[in-house]
This record gives sequence, structure tokens and C-alpha cells, in this order.
Amino acid sequence: MNAPVQTIAPPAPAKPAPKAGVLDISPYVGGKSKAAGFAQPIKLSSNENILGCSPKASAAYAAAAEQLHLYPDGRAEALRAAIAAKFDLDPERLLFGCGSDELFSLICQAYCEPGDNIVQGQYGFLAYRIAGRAAQAEVRFAPEPEFKLDVDQVLAQVDARTKVVFVANPSNPTGTWNARAEIERLHGGLPAHTLLVLDGAYAEFAASPDYSDGLDLARGADNIVVTRTFSKAYGLAALRVGWGYGPLAVVDVIDRIRPPFNVSLPAQAAAVAALADDDFIVQSRTLVETWRPWLARQLGGMGLETIPSSGNFLLALFPETPGRTAAEAEAFLASRGVLVRAVAGYAIPQGLRITVGREADNRALVAGLEAFLADAPPSPGGGAA
Repeated sequence: MNAPVQTIAPPAPAKPAPKAGVLDISPYVGGKSKAAGFAQPIKLSSNENILGCSPKASAAYAAAAEQLHLYPDGRAEALRAAIAAKFDLDPERLLFGCGSDELFSLICQAYCEPGDNIVQGQYGFLAYRIAGRAAQAEVRFAPEPEFKLDVDQVLAQVDARTKVVFVANPSNPTGTWNARAEIERLHGGLPAHTLLVLDGAYAEFAASPDYSDGLDLARGADNIVVTRTFSKAYGLAALRVGWGYGPLAVVDVIDRIRPPFNVSLPAQAAAVAALADDDFIVQSRTLVETWRPWLARQLGGMGLETIPSSGNFLLALFPETPGRTAAEAEAFLASRGVLVRAVAGYAIPQGLRITVGREADNRALVAGLEAFLADAPPSPGGGAA
């Protein structure tokens, strides 16, 4: 009788070791908030609401200070009811996260395992790839001609092991968007087992009649999750309130691994109040719709290309000529107390993402860029860049 074959276990590591792939993840780096020599720089680097937040939200947040000894409602019942009523949604199909970023991570954690993959656009939001890689999934990037998500390019990346497709609509950092018909075609081309996550962080700023945030599609689909946030138009970035809407089966899965009490009590109170202040959203949208095209014209007049945007920001493209690059422009603006967002981390080294500000902010930005280009060396052709 043959003796059983003994296997020798590999030696244990000498110290705690992360699972495979974690050390290959580049940490998320947000927009800069400080400029040397300026106590309060003009911050146009993080797509925050330059108007702040609703006074009603501020009051609700302050009132919640009397309850800081209490745990928040784990189901966010008041916020759940307010969102359901506002958008005519089934309250039981709502998800809540510490920002929509947490929902991306929970979705990948719940549905991806080694050997699976997620698909996103070439310039898609950094949080998607972090969530996928943390779940040990392969991240596939669909080329984005002219900085816009291309449905056919996305579908070409999808196979039997694709568990999640992430689409930001409008997209960050480009500002481009896809019409409802394009999203419908994308959804129709996906396998039934693949989740389509439609990230509508900037949905409040998208005004085209062809645009849809996806909630209408999600109502009747078994594999669509729409995410939204209170960080942008509602001006509650500091409080980290995200929500999602999906099939009951998906919501049940996510809720099983969602951290308890993941949206704080003051954050829930402020979000409920913010949701009720339509006038503030109108003011925020009006500011963007007024000054975004103005900024595009001013930058175009300097010879800088801007990508058409449906967000509260613009992506401006700079030449590669030494002295005129995006990195040098960012540093020059910071020296004048104006902060913008370099997007080399999105593989757009020639780009700067610029939040639409108030009139004085926008004029300071334009004056800074005019000074930068005036001081820069002439281009090889001898003309202005």
C-alpha cells in the first residue's frame, strides 16, 4: 500500500503581508487644498460646490450636535423616505454609503473574486479601479476617443468573467456624457450577470434633453445600480453621503456586508434638509450654466482646448511645449493662490480640471492663465500657444 503523499506548506511570512495585488494599487490623491503663502486660496481643484451648501442643511447639521452621543439610524429611514419621495423610487431598493465611493467598493467586494474583471472607461474615476483591484479583480480600460466613453469599446472588453461595468455619466475628470440611447445600448449588450453601475455624481448639472441619470432604466432592470452623491450639487462633501438604487437582490447582498452605521447622524440630517431646498440647487446649477461657457470661451481665446462638459468643471488641455505645460500652469496658478486639479493620474498629463467658481474666482483664474502664457517662452512656431 502506497504511503500518502505529504505536502509541505510554504513558510509563513516573517511579518503581516497584504493579499496579492494590494501593493499594486496607487492610493487616491485628491485635489490640492493648500497654497503656500495663502490662508484661503481659491480652491477650484475638487469640484466642490463653490456656493457652499443649503442654509437649511447647515441648520440641520448644527441641530444634530445635541445627539452626538447617539448612533445614527443604520437604515437611514428619514433619508430613505425623502429620497424615495423626491425621485419616485421604491425605498427598499435604496442603498446608503459613506460617499458613493464606499458603494463602489462594496459592489466589487460582493461580486468580484480572483479571475473576474471589471470594465471602465480609459479616463474613468480612479475609485473604480481601486475598488476592483482591492477585490482582486482585473481592471480593463475601454479606450475613450475624444475623451468620451465609447459603447462599442466598452462592450469589446466584456467577457464571461466581467462582473461590473462602471460608467460615470457625466464623467469625471472629462465632463463628457452619454445620451440615454447610448446607455440603453450598452446595457442591452451586457451579459445578464454583469452589473452596470451608473455613477451620477454630477447628474444635477447635466441639462441636455437626451441625458438620463439611469434611474428610469434601473426601475425595470435586474443588473443596473445607479449611484448618486450629496457631495457635489448639494455641497455636503465633508459629510460623505452617497446613495444607490438597484434591484432588491443586489441591495440585499450589499446590505449584508455594509458597515453598520456607515452614514453619520448629522450627515443624514443635513442630507434630508438639503434635499428639500430646491432653490439652492437652482442657484448652483445657474452659476455653472452661466460661468462654464464663459470659462470655455476665455480659455479658448488663449489657445487652450477645453472638453465640452456637463459637470460643474472643465477639462483644459495644454501643449507639451516646455514652459507651457499643464504641470507648470498648475504650479504658476498655485503661486497666485488659485488651485486647480492636475489629472496626470488619469493618464491625461496635458490636462487640468478646473471647477467652475464664482465670478471673482473665475476671473482670477483667467488672469492667472493669461499671465502664465504671457510669461511662457514662445512656441516653436513663434506664436502664442
